[in-house]
Amino acid sequence: MPDVSAQFPPQVLREYSFIADGERGALIGPRGDIAWMCAPRWHDDAVFSTLIGGGGIYAVTPDVDRAVWGGYYESGSLIWRSHWATGDVGVVESRDALALPADEHCALVLRCVTALDRPAPVRAVLDVSAGFGQKPLRDVHRRGDVWTARSGRLYVRWSGVDDVRRTSLGYTVTRTVSPGEYWYLALEISDRAFDGNPPDQEAAWDATENAWREVLPDMSGTVAPTDACNAFTVLHGLTAASGGMVAAATMSLPERAEEGRNYDYRYVWIRDQCYAGQAAAVTGADRILDSAVRFVSERLLADGSGLKPAYTVTGDPVPEERSLRGLDGYPGGSDRVGNRVNSQFQLDVFGEALQLFAAAARLDRLDNEPWRAVEAAAAAIEKRWREPDNGIWEIDRQRWTHSRLMCVAGLRAISREAPAKQAGRWTSLADKVLAGTTRDSLHESGRWQRSPDDDKVDAALLLAGLRGAVGPDDPRTTATVDAVREELCRDHYVYRFRQQPGPLEDAEGAFLLCGFLIALAEHAAGNTVTALRYFERNRAACGPPGLYSEEYDVRQRQLRGNIPQAFVHAVMLETSARLADS
Repeated sequence: MPDVSAQFPPQVLREYSFIADGERGALIGPRGDIAWMCAPRWHDDAVFSTLIGGGGIYAVTPDVDRAVWGGYYESGSLIWRSHWATGDVGVVESRDALALPADEHCALVLRCVTALDRPAPVRAVLDVSAGFGQKPLRDVHRRGDVWTARSGRLYVRWSGVDDVRRTSLGYTVTRTVSPGEYWYLALEISDRAFDGNPPDQEAAWDATENAWREVLPDMSGTVAPTDACNAFTVLHGLTAASGGMVAAATMSLPERAEEGRNYDYRYVWIRDQCYAGQAAAVTGADRILDSAVRFVSERLLADGSGLKPAYTVTGDPVPEERSLRGLDGYPGGSDRVGNRVNSQFQLDVFGEALQLFAAAARLDRLDNEPWRAVEAAAAAIEKRWREPDNGIWEIDRQRWTHSRLMCVAGLRAISREAPAKQAGRWTSLADKVLAGTTRDSLHESGRWQRSPDDDKVDAALLLAGLRGAVGPDDPRTTATVDAVREELCRDHYVYRFRQQPGPLEDAEGAFLLCGFLIALAEHAAGNTVTALRYFERNRAACGPPGLYSEEYDVRQRQLRGNIPQAFVHAVMLETSARLADS
């Protein structure tokens, strides 16, 4: 571990790229090191966890003392190319991907290295260590250029390598790669014993490229087509065959150093999935829309008014939060696995679900089963809308205004797509919820306030006018937009709500979700130039790979929290599409 930590230390989050196949994902650092990957699925233990101070590493990098890193995604995919300019051997590239179509039981990491100018020494290091670094490789065997091993309960097979030696870093092989030559490496990690030969690597690359080409919708009609494509590929990569889309690939990355705000986001948040589905409906990304409808419908039909805010991609309960103990964590954070979300009630998810179903219905993509889920969501709102909940920010229970207004928006949206009998019933319920919310949560200034007991403004309240709880030109909407702009915006970044006196950035980072929401709000109000300013400011809050985290530290210009954050990419994608209508 000391040698690995010294050679592959944690980097600032802006320098990590992300590859994924829907069932799991990996972060790759600027030294070609896979610093994070859980296997075989998102919610399983990590096999590479140096990101949070654990064990396990898979690095492919030029074997030189000095190199400058860069990289990019191949268009419309999560196929990443790391690019190193070296002082002595010219330029080296590594092409990395998780293979498609994905197998839920087996991760297949594809890597292909080449030299662009002259022969270059390249080093590959592998040390699979399951259980967040607690279960090193064992039973290592070689047959030709194929190596097999075990790590905990997992089976490992590494092909395309020979002359491997055991070093303090792991199993290491060095090879000189010439211009025009391609060194193919394939790593399989499975919870089942391997049956048959290793994959044909060139065929696996072809299948992966074709799979990405087949799913990419046309993004030319957005205001930022390249970034919109990138946002789509991230969302697609986070979405499992079950239809569930995890909120992020990682866990334990701190939102603010040393304050205990580091969570496990490797699960499906119903709200986030609904955001992604609505963005997909606007951009023609039918697969993401259909996946969202399917997963959310299944959970509503199974759990009804007891719907949990989050699930694993298999639809199971999220594990309770616990510390792994013994890991250093990402600098400023700690090792925290699982999530306390099981104990929470979030009312707004029922309204978000109805908005998702309405978006699908408008495109004639809602069949009989989801209509049963619509009934379940509407019944849950009728039963529970007066109850306090934990709200969008998952904090103390109050009768959050945002939650109730999202239920209003959902009921109104689905009423427009429903038969007359249900439409009348749901419209009446929406009117009742809106009237009650207006009575107790309208600030004396005419804007919405956070709850009956909290008169502050909250950026989440921008959604009331955007989603149709009230109109975009309703006085309550315009007063809320004005208040958010005045009280929560700084230099075209937006914060959730004021937590304490003093500068907003003293309490937390700017929330990129909120930055895109106010861009949408300004656009809805006809303020096109202002909307574009917010949009451009927030879409630039990323690193070279174009990935967004939840928060952005404006002072240090750094990403904070787990990455890539699905709901930020979703609303960025939606904003890019809607602003094109200006």
